[in-house]
Amino acid sequence: VQLQASGGGLVQPGGSLRLSCAASGSIVSSSDMGWYRQAPGKQRELVAIITRGGSTNYADSLKGQFTISRDNAKNTVYLQMNRLKPEDTAVYFCRARIWRSMSYYEDYWGQGTQVTVSS
Repeated sequence: VQLQASGGGLVQPGGSLRLSCAASGSIVSSSDMGWYRQAPGKQRELVAIITRGGSTNYADSLKGQFTISRDNAKNTVYLQMNRLKPEDTAVYFCRARIWRSMSYYEDYWGQGTQVTVSS
C-alpha cells in the first residue's frame, strides 16, 4: 500500500488549500482514511477521519474549517482547508487503516505534505 499526499504549499492567512492523498489499489472505499498533522516541536495530531461507512470525524478545533472527503473511483482522499491560520502550519500526513479482520488492522502512512500559513 502506498499513499501519496500532495497539495501543500504556502498560503496567506484566511486562504484555502485542498490536500489530496492518492492510494495505490482500491483501498479508499474499504478503509478508514485519515489526515493528521505535525507542527514543529509538537506531536502528531488527528485532523479528520472518514470511515469505511462514510462517517466523518474532526478534531474539535477544526470543525467547520476543514472538510474531509473521498473519491472512491480515483482512490483519493481530500482535505479541504479553509480560513487557514498560522497555527495550521504543519506537515500533513494521510493514513489508511485497513481492517484485515473485525479486530485486526494495519496502518499505512503517506510521506506528508508541508502546509505553511504565513503573510
